[in-house]
Amino acid sequence: MARVSERSDARQETSAVEARRAAIVTAVRQRGFVTIEALAASHGVTVQTIRRDLNELSAEGRLERYRGGGGLPSSVENIDYADRRVKLSDEKTLIGRLAAERIPSHCSVFIGIGTTTEAVARELMRHDDLSIITNNLHVALSLAETTEFRIVVAGGTIRRDGAVLGQLSLDTLSQFRVDYAVIGCSGIDGDGTLLDFDYEEVRATQAILAHAKTTFLVADHSKFSRRPMVRVGSLERVHTLFTDRAPPAEIAALMDRQGIELAIASRFG
Repeated sequence: MARVSERSDARQETSAVEARRAAIVTAVRQRGFVTIEALAASHGVTVQTIRRDLNELSAEGRLERYRGGGGLPSSVENIDYADRRVKLSDEKTLIGRLAAERIPSHCSVFIGIGTTTEAVARELMRHDDLSIITNNLHVALSLAETTEFRIVVAGGTIRRDGAVLGQLSLDTLSQFRVDYAVIGCSGIDGDGTLLDFDYEEVRATQAILAHAKTTFLVADHSKFSRRPMVRVGSLERVHTLFTDRAPPAEIAALMDRQGIELAIASRFG
């Protein structure tokens, strides 16, 4: 009986934590920003408990963790590259592995900007005879050091996160017609619109979309709750969406109507 009681107590505690975190997300959506102290007072818990809640909710992409509290994800500024690299890194690795498994050896691949596309590139190291075209310096350097692939790097202006952008980059990307394109985005709206923060980055992604036979979109589940303001294009331009959790019902229904494949990477798969 004691074990049954312990399991019941654990379930109740888990349910209480989830209910509190859901209420925190609701409060943030209503007010835009809520302080740690206000959340602790309203829920009758310690500030340390709220800090843990905010850290977990941020990792899940349900809100952004800011100094002193939690707020809505910005629509005009992306998270710093160093933070993006570690955020949901295990999930990105799984997504990268699954997407790389769908790309055969002896073909050509565009690899775009983003930490999840970089995860795909790491998993491609075991392939043979690939031609890689990229505007991501991290991808180019890591593959050049570890493989014998043919690698073409787009020219242009280098951003702090290793992205190469500008008209020179567009001119390079537009010269190629490839078998596969691997792209990322910063947000996916409920109507299937792909969104990002940087207009120059969006132009590069659009050039990649226009010159690939098959397009893979790699995006962890946090992208379903983010709404940057620059439109990349529509999900209907994508052949397969690789993610780590089932998308919201409206996006899943849209994908089903448009015949877009959904591939969910799971640590148990």
